Amino acid sequence: MTPADVGKRVSVRRVADAPDTGAKFTDTVGVLTSWDDGVLSITPKSGDSVRIAEASLVAGKVVPAAPARRRGPAASFEELTRVAARAWQPVESEPLGDWRLRAAGGFTRRANSVLPLGDPGLPLGEALRRVRQWYEERGLPAYVQTGTGADGAQERLCADLEQHGWLREVSAELRIAALAPVGDLDADVSAVRLSRTADDAWLSRYQRFDTPGPHVLEVLGSGPSVWFASVAGDSGDAAGGVPAAIGRCVVDGRWAGFMAVEVGPEHRRRGLATAVMAALARKALDEGASAAWLQVETDNEGARALYDGMGFATHHRYHHFRSA
Repeated sequence: MTPADVGKRVSVRRVADAPDTGAKFTDTVGVLTSWDDGVLSITPKSGDSVRIAEASLVAGKVVPAAPARRRGPAASFEELTRVAARAWQPVESEPLGDWRLRAAGGFTRRANSVLPLGDPGLPLGEALRRVRQWYEERGLPAYVQTGTGADGAQERLCADLEQHGWLREVSAELRIAALAPVGDLDADVSAVRLSRTADDAWLSRYQRFDTPGPHVLEVLGSGPSVWFASVAGDSGDAAGGVPAAIGRCVVDGRWAGFMAVEVGPEHRRRGLATAVMAALARKALDEGASAAWLQVETDNEGARALYDGMGFATHHRYHHFRSA
């Protein structure tokens, strides 16, 4: 391994920083993003850059670009990133080279961040200044969405953003699975109501805003084929009161994306999230989809356990970096 391997996936062993713990060495696997002035920078799939003094290295080698996945449909990083972006379409967007600047009145970071697939057509520092200006003009914070942990992902861009002072605020996993097993889940879907629109009752459970403006409905309704699911609460019909559970699904070719799956605290542990997922999956199967994806924040242990049981496996992680 040499400085010429910058940009490649590497595995390095170094002398442990805290030898009093009993460990003599520490191993790091990730993309080598820089090697300057006797210091290496490696970005693993978590997105956290690790700086290593060259003098502490014991061994290092280039390893395959990404380990083979054992579960889930075949998919590239770019394909899934574009599919996910189509499920949260902005109200306004503008190209910056191959990048896409997106805004939707601040509703969801996914619709209010830069999608940096490709070359911005400018030196990075200049491109980031243009990004900040564009969002400042709209009264919004500037975010850049990146991905790590898959072949063709953006570890080098993550490291470059950090060097320019951008801060990683949120990280999540993009998970994938075969769709049919989700539709076959053992769940009572008879109480799940499906609709093409998010009505007031659905929005009352989806508490991501104070008062939903037209931009919220525009983003939620965006996508090639959108379905909303709700389960009535104990007091009556879901359309007239706060639902016990809700969900959203966007069908896009072979992909069905699941999002906004929420269950009221008083209704949890009754299988309602599973019922919502199964009902939406069956509708997506009817429309010809065969693969499923969803996004879950890395610290949401309950949701991660639920999706583990449904067969979802992590394809890559994505992050939102905010201008400092």
